[in-house]
Order: sequence, then structure tokens, then C-alpha cells
Amino acid sequence: MSDNESISSDKSTENFKTYKVSAKKSLNEYANIDSKDESLIKWKKSLGLPTDDGDLLPLDFEGDKRSVVILKFELYDTKSNTLINEISFPKYRNSADVNSFLKNNYFSSSDNGKQIKIKEKTTFSIKIIFKIQNDLITGLKYKQSIKKAGITLDKVDNQIGSYAPNTKTKPSYSITLPEIEAPSGLLGRGNYSIVSKFIDDDKNDHLELNWSVNICK
Repeated sequence: MSDNESISSDKSTENFKTYKVSAKKSLNEYANIDSKDESLIKWKKSLGLPTDDGDLLPLDFEGDKRSVVILKFELYDTKSNTLINEISFPKYRNSADVNSFLKNNYFSSSDNGKQIKIKEKTTFSIKIIFKIQNDLITGLKYKQSIKKAGITLDKVDNQIGSYAPNTKTKPSYSITLPEIEAPSGLLGRGNYSIVSKFIDDDKNDHLELNWSVNICK
């Protein structure tokens, strides 16, 4: 599977047996189902499923219940394909943890001065690097709301896809969102607050991020 290839891709499965699972199973159970059946091993590989429990990624901490873990945001100038800035997220347990990190490091009021700055009229895109664990995820979506001075200016709703848990041989996925052109002029420049949410078809709210960017000359 490529970095951004989900398990909903149109790969042919006509050479594989059809397996129906009557009840939801754990990753270890999926990994060990008929572990010596070559047809089933090929089927699991085609979906990105681990073929044995030794290939599962270790959790970040004991009792980690998260299914979707966001690792990094990378912002690229799409015309020059150069990296503008990035946010590498620390190991976090919940949205409160990661938002505290963002507030202390990437807001205009933070002491570290790392707030993301984008030149006006720049056409840029956001690359999201993430991992899946503990479960299969179906219909993962990225939703984003952008505000300036408390007024909502834009909303984004992007389908990311359905994914099998990552493995030691494939430790992460990535997806690049559609490009955006930064506003310009006196009214366009300034600070923009952004709320990003990751949800799935089962209405699970995996993470909510509160961050900001500064559009400058």
C-alpha cells in the first residue's frame, strides 16, 4: 500500500477466498485467523492487515485506547514544493493534551515564537501524517473550520478513507489535502484560528485540534 492508500482501493480480490466475519474481532484475532492459510494471508496483506501479531506496532503507552493518532502536519508551498512549516505532535492521550502543546508552542502568544506564518497569496497544502492502531477505521474524515476575529470564513470537509492498523513494516500513512490560496491585502493579512476534527463513519470523534496561522506580507 502507498502512503495514502486506504483499504477501500479497487484492488482485485477475485483470486482470494471470501471471508465473512460474524462478529468484530481484535487485531490479534485478525492476525492469527488461519495463520497458515496462504489464501487468507494474501487477503490480509491486500487489506494491509497484519499477518501475525508480531507485526503489530507497539502502543505509545499502556492502555492506549486511541484508534487514530496524528503524528505530524506539514505545510507545503505547492508551486515550489518547499516545506513552509511543520507541527510534530508529541505523544498525547487526548485532545486536551495536544491542544495544550499547540497553545504553548504555536500560538502568537506563546514564548517560543513558532506560530505558523504563510505569505499572502501563497498556494499551499497540508500533508497529514498519521497512524492507525487498535482497530480498523472506516470512512475517516477531516473537518476544518477557519475563523478570523470570531467570524467563520471557511469550512472544509475532506474524506480521508478507510484504513487498516499500521504495522512495523508500514508504521504510518499520509494524505495531502487540496491546496488553498492564502488571502492577501490589508483585510486578508492577520491571525486565523483553525479547528480541525478527525471523525469516522461511526461518528467517533478521534481528535480535535485548535491551532492558528498568521498570513503576512
